[in-house]
Amino acid sequence: MPTSLPTRRHVLAGLSAAALSAMGSAPVFAASGASLRALAAEKGILFGSALSAGSLEPAYLDILKAECGVIVPENEFKVYVIASQPDRYNFAPGDKIAAFARDNSMKLRGHTLLWNKVEFMPKWLLNIDFGANPAREAERYLRDYIKRVCTQYGDQVFSWDVVNETIDPQTGDIRDTPFTKALGFDCIRIAFEAAREYAPKAQLVYNDYMSWERGNETHRKGVLKLLETLRAKNVPIDGFGIQSHIGNDGHIKEAQHDQWRAFIDAAVGMDYKLLITEFDVNDKDLPTDPAVRDAGVAAAAKDYLDLMFSYKELDQFLCWGMSDNHSWLQGWTPRTDKMPQRPTPYDANYRPKPLREAIADALKAAPKR
Repeated sequence: MPTSLPTRRHVLAGLSAAALSAMGSAPVFAASGASLRALAAEKGILFGSALSAGSLEPAYLDILKAECGVIVPENEFKVYVIASQPDRYNFAPGDKIAAFARDNSMKLRGHTLLWNKVEFMPKWLLNIDFGANPAREAERYLRDYIKRVCTQYGDQVFSWDVVNETIDPQTGDIRDTPFTKALGFDCIRIAFEAAREYAPKAQLVYNDYMSWERGNETHRKGVLKLLETLRAKNVPIDGFGIQSHIGNDGHIKEAQHDQWRAFIDAAVGMDYKLLITEFDVNDKDLPTDPAVRDAGVAAAAKDYLDLMFSYKELDQFLCWGMSDNHSWLQGWTPRTDKMPQRPTPYDANYRPKPLREAIADALKAAPKR
């Protein structure tokens, strides 16, 4: 979701897989009652979180082990990490996250094969010359890249965000990138076809950050048009990933319930499975008092999750980080009062917050899939 490279997330090249998998065995500040993973599983939902190679505190990893059944690398599978230089692939950071998931019996999601947004492409790729036949060479590059990444992780990745954020929220159109310049819409089709070829057992997903707050109308309309086109052209796609960064524009009180339900109805009407892929709640417009903010965040989350969990097509729910000190929002949308954001289920001292309780309550109230 963020629109500049998050420097605090840069990969720690010296980290070993053993360090990731062996740190601790139980959360330091465990929440009481059943884990979120267990509550979700009772309803046929897979619960998990993103994990960055920069999030290595033993207590944090303990929380992930206790609460999560699935892990998604926050940045380590993205092109600016894997292919930061031409003709050189760096899988070491992603391999370490994959090892953590495997060593702790967690499923692994993949994010993302084609982030069709220029802000997140390496500079060399932005300036690439596809030669005299740009369509042929762009397709060759895209298929080869997806082959290499999918082959690297094989069947361990059960679900891939194949294409991420390709709709411009201001226009509702597909973004202008080196791949769309060479291939047009076909770059989206080719990405899904290549993913089906090289990850034949994986769920294939389109992922985007359109939200239910006022101001997202054009974005939602553009995403629905894309989903319709993918179906009309028989593109091999299984699911629709809804990032769910609630209040990311700083306005969690401006939810459009009816319009959002109509949007989700349209997606499931096209036979898409639903995923919440990057959940957190931006508290930027809430008062300074942490207790007041926590209550507001929890209420917004419960409101959103109750609506989303009412759809039995939704069977995956991932937070974008489990503790406040490991949230991308701290550096991306700082509060005007300079106080740290409180957007995740656990605070910076790894203690459960009202948001975790709200998530648990929403899961308990959800119908079984």
